[in-house]
Amino acid sequence: MLSFGRNCFKYCSTHFTSNENLCLQKKFPKLFGENSQFSVLIPLICINSHYHSTKAPSRSYRRRARNRFLKANKPILDQAKFQFAQSQLLPRFTPEELCNVIANQRDPLVCLELFHWASHQPRFRHDVSTFHVTVKKLGDAKMYQEMDDIVNQLLAVPSIGSEALFNMIIYYFTEARKLTRAVVVFKHMKSSRNPNFSFRPSIRTYNILFGALLSKGYNTDINLVYMETMRGLFKQMVNDGIEPDVFSLNSMIKGYVLSLHVNDALRIFHQMGVVYDCQPNSLTYDYLIHGLCAKGRTENAKELYHEMKTKGFVPNSKTYNSLVSSLALVGEVEEAVNFLWEMTEKQRSVDFITYRTVLDEICRRGRVEEAMKFLQELQEKDLVDGHTYRKLLHVLEDDYGNSENRIDSGPALIPPGKSW
Repeated sequence: MLSFGRNCFKYCSTHFTSNENLCLQKKFPKLFGENSQFSVLIPLICINSHYHSTKAPSRSYRRRARNRFLKANKPILDQAKFQFAQSQLLPRFTPEELCNVIANQRDPLVCLELFHWASHQPRFRHDVSTFHVTVKKLGDAKMYQEMDDIVNQLLAVPSIGSEALFNMIIYYFTEARKLTRAVVVFKHMKSSRNPNFSFRPSIRTYNILFGALLSKGYNTDINLVYMETMRGLFKQMVNDGIEPDVFSLNSMIKGYVLSLHVNDALRIFHQMGVVYDCQPNSLTYDYLIHGLCAKGRTENAKELYHEMKTKGFVPNSKTYNSLVSSLALVGEVEEAVNFLWEMTEKQRSVDFITYRTVLDEICRRGRVEEAMKFLQELQEKDLVDGHTYRKLLHVLEDDYGNSENRIDSGPALIPPGKSW
């Protein structure tokens, strides 16, 4: 009897809803009666009956649930605003008049309804201006599904479009992480047979796509996949006679650095000003120095750093942190400390990892006392706050607490006459 009750509890808690559990009580009154030993299980059965599985919901289920949620919380059209906007249009309004009315509306739903309403009016045809203002309103409101419907209508009419309109659509699709749709619009621009090439992709189009591909993440494997796409786009752009600008070339350099193809990044760098008519800027050097430091090529990184300084550029915080950490890791602690002080003078922020790397490498050389003095001076100069100071101090005490007397007699880290 007891085993039957256990099996019944297991079965009910897995397969029955609360209403079905009540039906089960009516069918077996003796088993689930007030004086039954299983009566205490009824609340547990009803509670556990809602939890059918311990597995995480599938991606398709989450997508359906999200779509149902968005549909249930979909904003409702304000009929009064729509009627007022509609009354501002004459019986035979022009696309320019409709564009002006839509542009003055703040409610994107009213703009969308005006667009659809105008589509059904006799002797009216949308033009570039009405598509442009409607897509902009929907894109700014992040109503990407509604915007996608408008874009489908636009692509169905080959004679309507402009470079600015398609570039804006590609931008909004990349913002919505709909890269596939952005590529569809890009291919539509490429396939345009308009004699004046007003639809053809420009350098702006390619730069939007480069920026979207670079923002997919900082995982090396992911960047390696998207870098192949970027390489193909760049080659296509050059073959179409579009001259790359500094943003395009920096995008390629950054993509190669993120995918750990530093030699390819250097190849693009050396072609700037020679093959391509644009000079490197501060970002160009920042990407390259960071990439070289990531590969442990500190000598090449220092060469680019000095070249960067001669051109009047100041490295950003990420570049300085990469340079200091990589120099410390390869044993050039004195130079790492010099760069660290330089970046504080240039008002570049030092992150926790950089401080810890430098202090750790000083301690590895047996100079625990000097590392403690260095940390103390950082606090005195307000370069680290109290929380960071305590964290660094605890790290040193935990790792080298028993090594305070192991002081190396090697050369000082800072030249005589200078403090840490």
